[in-house]
Amino acid sequence: MTLSHDLAGTGPSTVVLLHSGVCDRRMWDGQFRALAGAGHRVVRCDLRGFGDSPMDAPHTHAEDVRELLDHLGAERAAVVGSSFGGRVALELAARHPGRVVALALLAPAAPDMAPSEELRAWEAREEALLDAGDLDAAVELNVDTWLGPEAGEAARALVRDAQRRAFDLQLAAPEEHHPVAPEVTRDDLARIRVPALVAVGAHDLPDFRAVADDLGRLLPAARRVDLDWAGHFPALERPEETARLLVDFLAETAADFSPGVSAR
Repeated sequence: MTLSHDLAGTGPSTVVLLHSGVCDRRMWDGQFRALAGAGHRVVRCDLRGFGDSPMDAPHTHAEDVRELLDHLGAERAAVVGSSFGGRVALELAARHPGRVVALALLAPAAPDMAPSEELRAWEAREEALLDAGDLDAAVELNVDTWLGPEAGEAARALVRDAQRRAFDLQLAAPEEHHPVAPEVTRDDLARIRVPALVAVGAHDLPDFRAVADDLGRLLPAARRVDLDWAGHFPALERPEETARLLVDFLAETAADFSPGVSAR
């Protein structure tokens, strides 16, 4: 299955946008056209089990993204990932290092991430609500947990709709169709040598600031940016400022892009 996706722009460089685990590709509405206008061919996709991509078979998210790049004829790409999408971006870069030329990670999760007591408490609360069949309350728990103080009602409505759609898709899928995480070690991450932007918000859960600390030590070419205004979703909280951050970072790494296109 080819992931559901949108394309914009006709530039020689490809940029892939990977959404968080409580959103879908609509979370990039504030950056999609801006990146295309900056001279990139931009693709935003729904990972399997989100938005318009059904959870219809056993899968690995990173391999699904690699297959999408193959489908588009993109030999190399910069990958932008938010939260869980950041984890998928790291897995893709570790497993297919020749395909990724730059990483922009917004409050990323990481393959070896160990949850704090606070995050475990949130997971337990969500699981209890889902077990009780109270999907509306589980949705609101996610909206209240993940959006920072500058998120407006439009952002809250988008997350509310996307999270409910994800619950509907994932809860209906048989267990054998749930994703399998690839084996990615800390040594694998340390071998990722492409330019990497790691941005984290001051109002986010401490887990993600700890991940940013760790990636700053592990990734040889990492640059950390602390956003004093942001919660977990800077792309939704200050869309224009986040777009500028990404456009500027990708301009700095433009020499790493190759216009080469592979045969399908």
